[in-house]
Amino acid sequence: MNTDKFKLSDPIQFLALGFGSGLVPKAPGTFGTLAAIPLLLLCSSMTTMHYALLVLVMAVVGIYICDYAAKAADVHDHPAIVWDEIVGLFITMFMIPLTWQSILVGFILFRVFDIFKPWPISWLDKHCHGGFGIMIDDVVAGFAALVCMHIIY
Repeated sequence: MNTDKFKLSDPIQFLALGFGSGLVPKAPGTFGTLAAIPLLLLCSSMTTMHYALLVLVMAVVGIYICDYAAKAADVHDHPAIVWDEIVGLFITMFMIPLTWQSILVGFILFRVFDIFKPWPISWLDKHCHGGFGIMIDDVVAGFAALVCMHIIY
């Protein structure tokens, strides 16, 4: 995984790379998801409406952020681009009381859906391109994990 074209000094790439977490050599998506946890905890006191608006903004802006970083690296959906994982975990935890147990279960569920990509996630991953393509499979994986979370909790 060549990460030479990325620049953490570029604020947009810094976000796309999950504050640098996506640059780890092994399992960057997992480390990107881990990077979301402190942010998730910071947002724990937000109202449901504010949280939903934040996630919507993160997802929409993420299309631009991910597209920008992919073009900088000249690779579609480079593994180091993990903003989509951050958004995916935020979606997974929507309206779930935050405890270490719920965060662990949400983390595992989201990673399972993101890694194994059951249909329609796999279809979206193969057929959608650009920043939208980078984001959409993780958004859908987040919603799939969210449904499971609400069944569990």
